[in-house]
Amino acid sequence: MPESMPEAVQHIEQAARENLATVLVEDPAPDTLDLNADMTDVYGLTSLNKVLFLTSVCQDTGVDLGSFTEHDLADMRTLGDVVAALSRHSTKAV
Repeated sequence: MPESMPEAVQHIEQAARENLATVLVEDPAPDTLDLNADMTDVYGLTSLNKVLFLTSVCQDTGVDLGSFTEHDLADMRTLGDVVAALSRHSTKAV
């Protein structure tokens, strides 16, 4: 994570990495996850695991999952997409 990144965004990225690693079969180290990799194609994230992942990361970051439409959720294909989306809705990331 770049040091110039706001602390709240760093928190969101770390929470996203940790929660994604938890739902993946291979159990990778959170810091090894590629922010730009398609979570389905590269990591084999299933629809159910995506829901579990997003629910957990929203709880851990204080972002209301209800802030996102079905289209928003579908557009979260990479870990970077998730961090960006949650950062836009985080009251701490402003």
